Amino acid sequence: MKPVVQSLLETDLYKFTMWQALLHSHPNTHTEYAFVCRNTPAYPLSELKDDVERELDHLCSLQFSEDELDYLRSLRFIKSDFTDFLALFHFQRKFIKVSTNGAQLEIVAAGPQVHVTGFEIFVLHIVNELYFRRLQTDATLPEARRRLAAKIEQLRAFAQEPKKFHPFEFSDFGVRRRFSGVWHDEVIATLTREVPEFFKGTSNVYLAKKHQVVPLGTMAHEYLQSYQSFGVRLRDFQKAALEGWVQEYRGDLGIALTDVVGMDAFLLDFDLYFAKLFDGLRHDSGDPIVWGEKALAHYAKLRIDSKTKRLVFSDALDFDTAFRIYRHFADRTMPAFGIGTNLTNDTGIPPLNIVMKLMSCNGQPVAKLSDSAGKTLCTDETFLAYLRQVFHHPAI
Repeated sequence: MKPVVQSLLETDLYKFTMWQALLHSHPNTHTEYAFVCRNTPAYPLSELKDDVERELDHLCSLQFSEDELDYLRSLRFIKSDFTDFLALFHFQRKFIKVSTNGAQLEIVAAGPQVHVTGFEIFVLHIVNELYFRRLQTDATLPEARRRLAAKIEQLRAFAQEPKKFHPFEFSDFGVRRRFSGVWHDEVIATLTREVPEFFKGTSNVYLAKKHQVVPLGTMAHEYLQSYQSFGVRLRDFQKAALEGWVQEYRGDLGIALTDVVGMDAFLLDFDLYFAKLFDGLRHDSGDPIVWGEKALAHYAKLRIDSKTKRLVFSDALDFDTAFRIYRHFADRTMPAFGIGTNLTNDTGIPPLNIVMKLMSCNGQPVAKLSDSAGKTLCTDETFLAYLRQVFHHPAI
């Protein structure tokens, strides 16, 4: 079998945008990331250890090609010194370790953040593809194609509904939990061909380049979490992270992630200054309707026209859920939808719920306090309790 990873572009755009921002602002940060499977797999993931080791060896042999670097340079928010850094970059095997603990697969990447942050997405789609190679049958891809065709028919039927103020638009956010690279490629090609009026891009930089669609993404939880260790008062870490983003991108990439310590605590920090500078907000946990209403109420309180702002929904979406959210908000704001697993791993085989999260930064624990049960991840209960106390966040 050919290696899972074919290119170092085969990752989420927000890996590059966070990477650049952190390289410029905090280049000496040391971090630790850990792999976690949140559901029960069909067989022990520990069985994949040797295959994962081999794939990581291959990943660490890759470098960016000149053509790939030229593509990154073409994105106006990517700076020349960052592409110069990437021209020299390769993953170093010494920074990532694979082990087992009974049936559990354990993967830890630890070292300078600018050298280990990129492992996350590659580890996840390596584990996914290796896992599903053992489960795939001759019927798997035909069933996946049938399900994708049904989604396209759903979209065409939806297009007959009465128009709202803002159009329905969605993007692919599914690289990390995809069934396979080949299937992901086919999904993007099919959506680009069949429903271009709805499909607006992908977070997968490699496939955005290949299919000439827009690469999408801004920041993830790890960016804001890192600021919990950067020497600012803990209560101020969100404002420091947002200010760092503004200074790095100066109007580009203006969607802010809201759920690192919960939406309520985020809005306390998202004052008129940030609300005017950022184009909108991204939802990734908690009830999407409740979250959206809080966002619109906040804009109204600041006397900002919410029709000029974008709300991006990206939490475990399917099209039925996206349509419901759209109908609720589209006359009052610009909704957009990032759909992941339901696009790239809907085959009839239950998907894995795997993550690789930032656990510590500069020797200190970091955490997110999710608005959804089961998404909070931190091994230091003392720090978690302190974070809850500082931000008045209830245990979920």
